[in-house]
Amino acid sequence: MKSFLITACLLILTLALVAPKSLLAADAGADTFKTKCAMCHGPNGDASNAMAKKFGLKPLSAPEVQKMSDADLSAVIEKGKDKMKPVAGLKPDQVKDVVKYLRTLK
Repeated sequence: MKSFLITACLLILTLALVAPKSLLAADAGADTFKTKCAMCHGPNGDASNAMAKKFGLKPLSAPEVQKMSDADLSAVIEKGKDKMKPVAGLKPDQVKDVVKYLRTLK
C-alpha cells in the first residue's frame, strides 16, 4: 500500500511538471483573447456577435483561418489586415499564446 501511494504521488508530480506548455499557453491565450479580441470576433471566436456580423467576419474556426500559418496569424494580430486594426499592447509571448488558443478553436 505504501509503495502504491509513493508511485501515485510520483506520477502526479511528474504529470504536473511535464504538463504541456501548449495547454498553459492556450489558457493564457484564451484570457488575452477575451480581453482583446472577443469584442469583435465573439466570445468563442464564432463571429456571432453584432460587431462580427457588421464587418462580415468569419468564424476563427473556419478552414481558411485555420490553414493560415502561425506566422501569418501573428502578423494579422500585430499589424492588422483589411478592416482589422493591429491589436495594441500585446507582447510577443501574448501573440503566440493567442495563436495557440486560435488553434484550439478548430
